[in-house]
Amino acid sequence: MISVTHLSKKYGSFTAVDDLSFDVREGEVLGFLGPNGAGKTTTMRMITGFLPPSHGRVRVGGFDLYDHPVQAKQRLGYLPENPPVYPEMTVRRYLRFVAELKDVPSARLGTAVGLAIERARLGEVADARIATLSKGFRQRVGLAQAIVHEPPVLILDEPTSSLDPKQRFEVRELIAELKGRHTVILSTHILPEVSEVADRVFIIHRGKVMAVDSPARLGDRLRARETVRVEVAGVPGSAAAACESVQQAFAGLHGVRRVTAGATEAGTVEARVESEIGVDLRAAAAALVVGNGWRLLGLNGESLSLEDIFLKLTSDDTREAT
Repeated sequence: MISVTHLSKKYGSFTAVDDLSFDVREGEVLGFLGPNGAGKTTTMRMITGFLPPSHGRVRVGGFDLYDHPVQAKQRLGYLPENPPVYPEMTVRRYLRFVAELKDVPSARLGTAVGLAIERARLGEVADARIATLSKGFRQRVGLAQAIVHEPPVLILDEPTSSLDPKQRFEVRELIAELKGRHTVILSTHILPEVSEVADRVFIIHRGKVMAVDSPARLGDRLRARETVRVEVAGVPGSAAAACESVQQAFAGLHGVRRVTAGATEAGTVEARVESEIGVDLRAAAAALVVGNGWRLLGLNGESLSLEDIFLKLTSDDTREAT
């Protein structure tokens, strides 16, 4: 439904977006995740045609955004970070105005506006002036204008930015209800929004793609970078000597970044072994324990949350995209 190929944006010598390529399938929700300043908004503006790229192409529903802009934009609904509302209008009048701009047939205007109001849960304020609404309701109005013409594709740029926790929850619920009805790109730096609604996550940092996959598979792919916990028994010597032996043994494995070891109340030794990027230590750790004649009581990796993945991929010492 959406195809982005080698998309870049430069401002003089500064590269805001650097050679991004990805596809979004029909009905899919893609979480576009990155810290502030990563290039998310610039990318969203290029995908929607608000900003010309320095290089690259965008196709929406099979139409090239730059060769066939009208056909491509007809298939888009866009909620920018600051909703484009007219405060002096009522919600209903504003949505009717937007529907007319988006060429909704006159015979369907009332139905389209009514459906957008219902889906965005704006019924109680439908005839109120937008200027009188809370920020949360204004964000819902922005969402309603994006869906009033029933576009197959929705681009939502930081839809819960500056909202309080209750308002964020309400807007996230609305976004979750759009899933399946629309193909959605959800740009955000707020992790719960992505983990709750996205089928795949696209992580961007300093204009470059760092990873594209489902949250669960990202965890699997980065499991080699997590800390492995190993509990062993039968190590000769005092508790201190046993800990030192275990620590030195694991430190000698290929790809080990850091090892700490300590004695447990049960008299065993527990080691935490952190690997370098791209090295899975689990098999080597188990073989080391058995080879030394120790008893392996436990070996498991600490699970990675989406937040862990995000921080690992966008940390300053990250050298390699996944």
